[in-house]
Amino acid sequence: MAMNERYEPQAIEGKWQTRWDEAGIFRAGKRPGAPKKYILEMLPYPSGKMHMGHVRNYLIGDVYSRYYLMRGFDVLHPMGWDAFGLPAENAAIKDGVHPAVRTEENIASFKKEIKSLGYAYDWEREVNTSKPEYYRWNQWFFIQMLERGLVYRRFSKVNWCTGCLTVIANEQVKDGVCERCDSPVVDKEMPEWAFRITRYSQDLLDALDTLKEWPDRITSMQRNWIGRSDGAEADFRVQGHDAALRVFTTRIDTIFGCTYVVLAPDHKLVAQVTTPERRADVEAFAKRMAAQSKTERLGEDAEKEGVFTGGYAVNPFTGQPVPIWIANFVLSDYGTGAVMSVPAHDERDFAFARKYSLPIKVVVQPASGDKLPEGSKLEAAYTEYGVLVDSGEYTGQTSEAARQAMAAKLEKDGTGKATVTYRQKDWGFSRQRYWGTPIPIVYCEKCDPQRQGIPVPVDQLPVRLPEIDTQAVLTGKGEPPLAKVPSWVNTTCPKCGGPAKREAETMDTFVDSCWYFARYLSPHYDAAPFDPKEAQRFLPVDVYVGGPEHAVMHLLYFRFWTRVMKLLGLSPVDEPVKRLITQGIVNGPDGRKMSKRWGNVVAPASIVQKYGADTARAYVLFAGPPERDFDWSDDQVEGVFRFLKRVWTLAATHHASVAGATHDGAYEGKALETRRAAHKCLKRVGEAIDRLSFNTAIAGIMECINALYAQGTPETPAEKAAMAEAIRLLAVVLTPFAPHIADEVAEAYGSKELTVSQPWPDFDPALVVDDVIPYAVQVNGKLRAEIRVAADAGEADVRKAAEADEKVQAAIAGKTLRKFVFVPKRLVNFVVG
Repeated sequence: MAMNERYEPQAIEGKWQTRWDEAGIFRAGKRPGAPKKYILEMLPYPSGKMHMGHVRNYLIGDVYSRYYLMRGFDVLHPMGWDAFGLPAENAAIKDGVHPAVRTEENIASFKKEIKSLGYAYDWEREVNTSKPEYYRWNQWFFIQMLERGLVYRRFSKVNWCTGCLTVIANEQVKDGVCERCDSPVVDKEMPEWAFRITRYSQDLLDALDTLKEWPDRITSMQRNWIGRSDGAEADFRVQGHDAALRVFTTRIDTIFGCTYVVLAPDHKLVAQVTTPERRADVEAFAKRMAAQSKTERLGEDAEKEGVFTGGYAVNPFTGQPVPIWIANFVLSDYGTGAVMSVPAHDERDFAFARKYSLPIKVVVQPASGDKLPEGSKLEAAYTEYGVLVDSGEYTGQTSEAARQAMAAKLEKDGTGKATVTYRQKDWGFSRQRYWGTPIPIVYCEKCDPQRQGIPVPVDQLPVRLPEIDTQAVLTGKGEPPLAKVPSWVNTTCPKCGGPAKREAETMDTFVDSCWYFARYLSPHYDAAPFDPKEAQRFLPVDVYVGGPEHAVMHLLYFRFWTRVMKLLGLSPVDEPVKRLITQGIVNGPDGRKMSKRWGNVVAPASIVQKYGADTARAYVLFAGPPERDFDWSDDQVEGVFRFLKRVWTLAATHHASVAGATHDGAYEGKALETRRAAHKCLKRVGEAIDRLSFNTAIAGIMECINALYAQGTPETPAEKAAMAEAIRLLAVVLTPFAPHIADEVAEAYGSKELTVSQPWPDFDPALVVDDVIPYAVQVNGKLRAEIRVAADAGEADVRKAAEADEKVQAAIAGKTLRKFVFVPKRLVNFVVG
């Protein structure tokens, strides 16, 4: 076939996308005997239009999918839709459209744009989390976990979003506001359903050390969120009462320096320990704290404040009474809601003691032998470990030894014990919204008077979400929306057959994304959430791509869920993902994160229509390393388009004369240099893809194009055959980045099959070794020149060439050579004096 002289991507891209679909080339399972690769990007939430940030995310996985296919792997690369949740429901209500309708419209739009970019997806495995055939298994998991004590009903203080009008998880609160709508989040007491994720806290923490191919910042964020604290609990008996305050501390070695204890304002013993004369002040303070959010109370800029209750507690080691305070920095749902305060050895306690003129007692001195002044003269808290002083029988012991001895003493006396606490809390997942998975629970006054909930029998699943008018049944107004649908909420009890009511709350959308990666394995499987045989074949995910903002939500939740799936005998793995890639942000032309919210979105369709899908793909991949942010540039898009035009022009210009050229003899001169450029490019691109350096790979292709243009018009048979080989190899290395032009060029140059179906070729080692290599020449460590010598040159020859350089001669003239340093293939250094 002849090649058009002009590069017109719109004329070729649709053709190749159709051919890929017809060939089913991206369907997993076609190479059952080959090693597998499961490549996955975090599934999109189709709440609006696709933008270039999405394009970048999916392209990273797409490059790997095509590359590993060419490397001979059986590649699974699926796509689906995270379709339930607040954004879709809020947008639908605002626009007067049912969430199901809006979601389907958005999915259709997303899918059309994804297909226009030529992504290598196995569309036969597509899932939609808002479909009953998917969320049926959310409900099945719920029941299995309920039977194993991993789901429970609790009455607790929750995070209530004043904008979304529903409960949200701790992980969804950012600086006191909802991460989705930026509305203030307030504390509210109400019943909710929770997953007992804390049962796995230590396992989730320990396993972070095994995730060698996860970014350090992600594992660090998870480690901090789980927040293990090793310490001890100790009972401070309340003076004049039978009650005792149990405190948790990581520094039991400082207990002899405890000069006051602090309770959360809503601690259950506050009323009991408060004296009559202090009651009015204590109640007023507690009321004021109840009206503040956790962020207002605990923020870095929040003033530490408190009120004395009038009560005293007895230090279990000294036997001395210490005053009991309440303060804004202690929370009832963290630790025990009570802390011992040692102002000499804790910065917060020090500031609080200074503010309220409370005693400061030094009980730990530096191990170095330096002495701290007495407490009243201390300028700042000493928070390091050291040697104990004024600590009874423990005086002279190190902090480490005293911690163990004191914890043992508490346990022996029955007044405490060594213990571990975690910052992580159980995951409250029930939501007071419509657009989510119905919770498969009913309440029967006869069989369940305590309202613990009766699970719907598994053979009655799914409990389908009813089709209701979400405009009439207003979300967030009073009861949850489903509670206002009598035909749905009224049902029969599975135990007695009498009247019962369904649970009207729905599941958090993060439940959907906890296990979707496993549903892709067998999306039409009906006997279980997925086929365990497919799990044996494809799990864990080999490469997972997504944003770092999911570090302590999705990425933690689905690690938990993977352990549950193993517990249920469904999956062979503890960890869902081997290698995690967190992509950087694409900023709009205004420098802010590309978002519909800022009105700075660049739509993929606009780029595809003007420049073609390959330009959109290659630009995003060339703009910078995947993990770094980059600013959108229309000029650079134009530059990448010109690069692809040069590829096309090179192939089209030489097509008639070289496409069928062959040569059986030796390659020399221009022919040899042409082959060198092509094979060096092949080597460089493969190595760059392996190390996730796509921009370097594309830069290597650009350099190769420049080298091929520099060779001019091939004239001899050898030159023509070399150019034909080089252009075929160009099509290969372009395939992961710009697959449409790659296939078009490959076909024009004689390929009978799709490029991605062909093996990734091996480069010729003899052609990638330079005959001449550069050496840096230093004098006393300072760069003076760069010389080029034969690749096999020895030390003497390199030194001779360096000494012949005029700049080097000037630098060493009249000086005594004290040493000559030779680093093969890199540098030489003349040390003179």
